Amino acid sequence: MDKLGRIYKEMSQRFMERDEEIRGLLAAMLAGEHALLLGPVGTAKSMLAVELCGRIHGADYFGWLLTRFSTPEELYGAISLRALEEDRYERVTTGKLPQAHIAFLDEIFKANSAILNSLLSLINERIFHNGQRSVPVPLISLIGASNELPEEGELMALYDRFLLRFSVDYIQEDFRFLKMLSMDDAKPQGPVTTLTLVELEALRQQVSRVKIHNGYLGDLVDLRRRLVAKGIVASDRRYRKAVHLLKAYALVDGRGEVQQEDMARLVHVLWNDPSEAEEVRLTIQEVFAGHEEKARELVFQAREVRDYALKPWHDAEMAMRASIEAHTKLKRLHAKLSELVEGAVARGRRTSEVKRLLGEVEGIQRQILEEM
Repeated sequence: MDKLGRIYKEMSQRFMERDEEIRGLLAAMLAGEHALLLGPVGTAKSMLAVELCGRIHGADYFGWLLTRFSTPEELYGAISLRALEEDRYERVTTGKLPQAHIAFLDEIFKANSAILNSLLSLINERIFHNGQRSVPVPLISLIGASNELPEEGELMALYDRFLLRFSVDYIQEDFRFLKMLSMDDAKPQGPVTTLTLVELEALRQQVSRVKIHNGYLGDLVDLRRRLVAKGIVASDRRYRKAVHLLKAYALVDGRGEVQQEDMARLVHVLWNDPSEAEEVRLTIQEVFAGHEEKARELVFQAREVRDYALKPWHDAEMAMRASIEAHTKLKRLHAKLSELVEGAVARGRRTSEVKRLLGEVEGIQRQILEEM
């Protein structure tokens, strides 16, 4: 297992019911995107960010709790007195957000207008305006957290900067909750898997080389059309960035090509309100796994045909007619399943389940022929 896989496994063992968030934060880091954790206090949001940064050897971390009274000095540093003596207005950014590789801002939507504008340029353009100078920042990924959605219009631009959005809740399963209660609060004993900044940068360069089948791009057109019809609208920018993010997800799983299971992660990209998440998930399932559902429906029909043909007939002639009719219907169902396999291959979709169902229909065909 590669380093990314080991980091994911170790973190998922430490953080109960946070598999999707951990994989998403790793993918966001590889894609250079930002993630939002939306949920109540006490759900390990800040711990996830600290743990992630700790896995990057040599990375600088900055974390802060924002309030409506927060000042720019808290995030960007105090005014440099030496610069003032030289008639320059600059901040001393040592240990502050402009020098962080990974950052965590809790209650981010409580940021006031004094912070908001500078924060937007920092997380989007990776530029910090320090006095008259525009300084590039090393920020790789910023993780925001909030227990509520933004209500003010001026915060929507900030909200849109988070490509990944996760609804985080308390632990649901009793056995995982019990495991959490028995865990040691201290950091894991023994060595943990880490990446150097150089290794991380090499992985980030690999993301663009991950392949994605053109069929998936066509499916994204279909997905957007269906979601718009349901009143769920995402910007063109989000869809464009989502393609790069899907490649990062594939790399986290150790693959050099985007596969069907990666598409399910789009649910964390395309909802605007958590109430839309389930509808987005179902629509993604329809678009990218609809061929599997159609295959299941065809096999269900094949089973009904088999049961009809093999029921105890009192008349041998009627039994033969039923078998012949069943053979004809099964031939048509087999042809439809074969078309589904061919279509799935052409669009780069998963075929294992449909092929398995096709094999079941072939088995039913042999059973009918033997009875005849």
